[in-house]
Amino acid sequence: MDNQPNKQGYYGKFGGAFIPEMLHRNVEELKENYLKIIETKEFQDEFQLLLKDYVGRPTPLFHVQNLSKKYGAKIYLKREDLCHTGAHKLNNVVGQILLAKRLGKKHIIAETGAGQHGVATATVCALMGLECTVFMGSKDIQRQQPNVLRMKMLGAKVIPATSGSQTLKDATNEAIRHWINHPDDTHYVIGSTIGPHPYPDMVARFQSVISKEIRKQLLEKEGCETPDYVIACVGGGSNAAGAFYHFIDEPNVKLIGAEAAGEGIESGKTAATINIGTEGIIHGCKTLLMQSTDGQVLEAHSVSAGLDYPGIGPIHAHLHESGRAKYYPITDKEAIDAAFELTRSEGIIPALESAHAIAALSKIKFKPTDIVVVNLSGRGDKDMDTYSKHQIL
Repeated sequence: MDNQPNKQGYYGKFGGAFIPEMLHRNVEELKENYLKIIETKEFQDEFQLLLKDYVGRPTPLFHVQNLSKKYGAKIYLKREDLCHTGAHKLNNVVGQILLAKRLGKKHIIAETGAGQHGVATATVCALMGLECTVFMGSKDIQRQQPNVLRMKMLGAKVIPATSGSQTLKDATNEAIRHWINHPDDTHYVIGSTIGPHPYPDMVARFQSVISKEIRKQLLEKEGCETPDYVIACVGGGSNAAGAFYHFIDEPNVKLIGAEAAGEGIESGKTAATINIGTEGIIHGCKTLLMQSTDGQVLEAHSVSAGLDYPGIGPIHAHLHESGRAKYYPITDKEAIDAAFELTRSEGIIPALESAHAIAALSKIKFKPTDIVVVNLSGRGDKDMDTYSKHQIL
């Protein structure tokens, strides 16, 4: 099974580009140029150097002995939480902004939920001397204050999205509106494997460094490049796409996504798109999304701002439909409990998003010989306020 879409940007029947006429020129410009640019030696040399010396790659692959004993398998964490800015998001942002500079763009915009993508975008804009505007839901601004302050310190303008549920979907809507009104000098850095083609493919390619490193590190540690399981949390799906990328055509590697079930998939307060979503179009691509019978997008809910999204990247919709990957719904409580379990057993405080992937360990019956890699996509300092409200610290 291929990890890349066809020329029209479809993974099976999911993907494509459904865009307003005002954005057609921008998206076409990206589609015509992104592979030509990112496959050049000059681009790759600069990109790889920044990944190494600025982002801090390769990130460690750490054997968690206490969790391994508990779950009866050999469990490794891919430590994306140790990237500069505290999450995997920087991998993609470095790549997209290098691309935007080569296309002559002067102004960078982004959407953000948990704030990690916004911080990463503001960080690289500061490094590259570019103007940065980040759109963030008003509700997320309240629950992710440390990241809002970081973005502002980095020189970014943070604009609240006050419509709808005031979360990630609404921030994305506002970013797209801004892009429509400023098409010539602006590049929209989408933070996940969502949006019109070529964004899902472009983001997956930049994040594929995660699975590329896992293969190399496992060869050193275990004598084989492939684990039995790769587990990652899924909102729009970029960290999971990166962790899965170089294993998609390895049928012996089981790919497991953990999506946010909120208060339960039947509760009406959930973001478990793959479990309850139906086919439709959201933010420029055909995929699975949570919608009413008349096609209105439903509000998502998760205790985790980064997974609080009513859609899923088309690559994940395809992996689910084809049966290549399996996606487990993880409730808010399960994620918070898993975060405390990892913290108390291994001394690593995960982001709430990543805690969903840790919680998926309890859903699987492992064999003692199984090698399991969990992508720890981000660190938890941004979530301390939420953690403090759910457990007595």
